[in-house]
Amino acid sequence: MSLSIIILQVNTSLADSLASVTKKFSALPDSLSSISPEKIHQHISEFNWGDVISSLTTTGVSLALHILAAVVVFIIGRYIVIKTHNLLRNIMLGRNVDPSLTTFLLSLYKITFFFILAIIVISILGIETSSFIALFASAGIALGMALSGTLQNFAGGVLILLLKPYRVGDYIEYETYKGIVKEIQIFNTIISTYNNESIIIPNGGLSTGTINNYSREKARRLEWRVGISYGDSVDVAREVILGIISKNELLLKPGTENDYKTVVEHNADDNEQETTDDSWLARWLRRNKQLKAKAEQWREEKKHEIEDKFYKIDYTPSVSVESLDDSAVTLVVRAWCAHENYWPAFYQVNEAIYKQLPENGVHFPFPQVDVHLDSNE
Repeated sequence: MSLSIIILQVNTSLADSLASVTKKFSALPDSLSSISPEKIHQHISEFNWGDVISSLTTTGVSLALHILAAVVVFIIGRYIVIKTHNLLRNIMLGRNVDPSLTTFLLSLYKITFFFILAIIVISILGIETSSFIALFASAGIALGMALSGTLQNFAGGVLILLLKPYRVGDYIEYETYKGIVKEIQIFNTIISTYNNESIIIPNGGLSTGTINNYSREKARRLEWRVGISYGDSVDVAREVILGIISKNELLLKPGTENDYKTVVEHNADDNEQETTDDSWLARWLRRNKQLKAKAEQWREEKKHEIEDKFYKIDYTPSVSVESLDDSAVTLVVRAWCAHENYWPAFYQVNEAIYKQLPENGVHFPFPQVDVHLDSNE
């Protein structure tokens, strides 16, 4: 292809483009001078102001109705949220729910339902709510990913406050930590050791881990291991140790679990006098009282039937030979006490055993090794 043909094709395409642009500009006014005040006045006089006023009136009335409906819905919704909030608070206070959990759940309830109410009001006003919901959903997902560990501790705190595996004042053990529960918070639990050290443990691990709650049961068993010399009387040692246990006021006396339960029976005849009134109201009250007494008696019988099926702890102390070691005969001593008396009772009996066994001819051996030498060498 020659150079002249290429130049001709380029000129043709440029000419077509210029013709198209010229055609578009030809539709525009020739000059700004064509716009005159007379034409402007003519257009204004021909404008339909009635339609504009009618449209504005309709829009204003519609907007006013939407605003009125939104205000009414907000007032009614706010009244319902506050009333249900107060009702829920009274129920939780009546059931002795933990104050920390009560405050948090009530705040969460109010925030959630006021947010729902705001979305409803915005939708009544005609504003698109999908963007708001999407925005809050995205923010919630981002916040949840950023605070995954914190949310786990929060969920653990809610479970602990609801299920109550331990309470404030309980002595618990978790992993290597032991102490008295000082405070249960939403995210952490604070325990205080006997050395008065405060340990803060996240609730996430406590809600899923293994906890030893020493305070859950009212009685605890104590154990001592006492080594006596070979040749000393086991019976004498047993008699002395059982005497020490029987004299200690902190230890439970021989008996079963039921022996320490106080059964309080209410006799209505001792507190109330039967009325001789024969009115229908008096008869109805007496009948209702009899039915309640029978129902209570039935519940107590079923309760005792269930309790009889469980294993009963025997609080009788014991002294037994546990093992025959190299240098001593090891006795294991077992006794029971109330949970709060565990350590005082342990130390008192420990000291009494050390003092009284030697006084009765029972000795504590020292580790020793017998060495035999051959006389021929």
